[in-house]
Amino acid sequence: MLMTKKKHKQATKAAKRTPARATTAVEPDSVYFLKLVMFLIVGSQWIRIEHLPDLSIPIPVGLLIGLVFATHDHFAIDRKVEFAVLLIATFVSFWLPLGLIVTT
Repeated sequence: MLMTKKKHKQATKAAKRTPARATTAVEPDSVYFLKLVMFLIVGSQWIRIEHLPDLSIPIPVGLLIGLVFATHDHFAIDRKVEFAVLLIATFVSFWLPLGLIVTT
């Protein structure tokens, strides 16, 4: 079907009005650094349930909370970086005395 001149003119006007690419808000470096520090601190939190003398159950609560923050972040930095910081903080803090220790 042939397009009439009027419809063709309207289609070209509509194409000109739509931007070629969407602009994204750029975060300042201080916000980026603050988010990385937040993910580092949150990711290092553990709850350890200890039943003396030999039973210890570590639960990575900070990793779970950090994953929720990372997936629902409105101004998301690169999620791969967020996940990497969370995982590194979780693995390093496993051997450190960080978090909450509950003894029964």
